Amino acid sequence: MQKSLTKTLVFQLQPDEDGQRLLDDAFLEARRVYNETIRRAKNGEDWDEIRQDLESDANLVNNTAQLVVQKSLEAMENYYEYDDYNQPSHTKDGAYPLRSNYEEGYNLFLEDDCIRYRVSAKPYNPVKGTLSGSLDSLEQLRQAIQSDEWRVGTAEAIQRNGNYELHINITHTETEVQDKAESRTVVGVDINEDCVALAALYENDIGDSVIIDFPEIKKERHRYFTMRKRMQNAGKSSFDRAFEQREERFVHDQLHKVSRRVVEWVSRFETPVIVFEDLKEMRDSIDYGIRMNRRLHSLPFRKLREFITYKAAFQGIPSEEINPEYTSQACSLTTCEHTTRANRNKKRFKCVECGRQDHADRNAAINIAKKELEKLDRNVPALKTLPTVRKLRRQASGCVDQPTVTHDTARGHHADGVAGVSD
Repeated sequence: MQKSLTKTLVFQLQPDEDGQRLLDDAFLEARRVYNETIRRAKNGEDWDEIRQDLESDANLVNNTAQLVVQKSLEAMENYYEYDDYNQPSHTKDGAYPLRSNYEEGYNLFLEDDCIRYRVSAKPYNPVKGTLSGSLDSLEQLRQAIQSDEWRVGTAEAIQRNGNYELHINITHTETEVQDKAESRTVVGVDINEDCVALAALYENDIGDSVIIDFPEIKKERHRYFTMRKRMQNAGKSSFDRAFEQREERFVHDQLHKVSRRVVEWVSRFETPVIVFEDLKEMRDSIDYGIRMNRRLHSLPFRKLREFITYKAAFQGIPSEEINPEYTSQACSLTTCEHTTRANRNKKRFKCVECGRQDHADRNAAINIAKKELEKLDRNVPALKTLPTVRKLRRQASGCVDQPTVTHDTARGHHADGVAGVSD
């Protein structure tokens, strides 16, 4: 199955003094366009009229103005569809990214061993220079410019910590991704606020299961939320955007690391397919009160799934989704499958019918994989015992890849003869 895959490459612009001034002015104008777009959208104005007015009024090249307005409205659309707790702000301060299409708002030229750039920051005032970055990124971009199999797409010029960067999307137009119907291994994925649980099922047995922890994301997001609230209460809202950008960069980096670990683990199995819970169904089902809703709705479920999906696709691994109904409440043993909310207590799953105990997220991941097997009209294995849960902890001293035993609960497939589940 052919599939287009996109990845983002990061480069440094290093413009001269005049170029810096042009970019700074353009960033501020893009911020004005963004804020005005969000303000008018919040007031209920017609989105087509907003586009027409701001695209013609902006002191930016037409292509960049169009994409800034489009990105602003996409933020509003995402808010309405997915997250009632993170409404876009119309009072952003600081620099705002310039998004441009290749050969319209920006261009690239191969010159000797260098890649030269031309970014149209303002009408009739381009910024020119030489891209710098990692050797790997430069080589991939050079290949994308020269090869018919790759397409250079949109790019964003941004300012970060006083540096000027260009983030360029390149797309491979003929990547081969296996047909999910031909998959021999179904990997259920349960994404939570501090970990992602994976379970690989065959038609006749379970292959393995693992839980990859990322508690630092939850911890840091809570820390930034607390700092922002304190500053707002003290009337120091001007620092809010700076903290928001730091938080975004931290979460973005951590999610890339987690998604790489997930794909590395999945790649061990024969012709796998990765199965997620349907995000829209999952968000619509969350309603645990104002404080808990804020925590759960603001989690980067969607971004982590996107990172896993495209990294897996580059390995030829397809992705799929299922309805998440009752995956966290049902006992995953096929001899039981008793379903009730009482089965789950935080991270501990204990079936009130058969008495089996498990890590709640691993149990859900198995149920997700079972649902996909049924969807593919495959045999669901007669699970009577399950392997001990393994946790991958990413720590300063290195990753721990071994079972963490608490007490005698899971029977069968024991690692080193030890029974138990991770806490």
